[in-house]
Amino acid sequence: MSKKYSSTVDYEKKLSTVMEKFGVDNYNYDWSRKDCFIEFTYKGQLYRFEHSLEKAKASGQNISYISDCFAQLVMALEDLARMTNRGIYELSAWIEGMKALPKPKDIPQCFLLLGFTDIPSSEDVKKSYRKIASLYHPDVGGDSDSFNKYTQAKDECLKYLKENGNSE
Repeated sequence: MSKKYSSTVDYEKKLSTVMEKFGVDNYNYDWSRKDCFIEFTYKGQLYRFEHSLEKAKASGQNISYISDCFAQLVMALEDLARMTNRGIYELSAWIEGMKALPKPKDIPQCFLLLGFTDIPSSEDVKKSYRKIASLYHPDVGGDSDSFNKYTQAKDECLKYLKENGNSE
């Protein structure tokens, strides 16, 4: 199949021009055999545009070269630059969904059950468990199944912390 777009060097130059129009000094881009990205910081927020041969195929585009996917990313950014420069929309309104968010934290379920959204210290686990136990202990009218579930979660948390060197 033939290439649909001009050379990569042309699109690298266009990307430089677009970033200049956005007032972006630092940006990064790369491509592999099957995917590509452009990322940049705009008004303190990191954004990342990604494209791939798989995405192109899934949307019905007949693209064989990843450099053509890169060209499409650059052209999309050029379109956004034109709208921004014409005062139609602020760039951040258009690219809000492209924020490069940190990968979600992988927090074991036992911590979530005890109300944590991050890995706590063993002392914090014990404090949280004491509060929960005071509500669910069968001696204070609580449910023994729930109490056992929270006790097991506490034990799993403490074991996790010990095995990962986080216990105090």
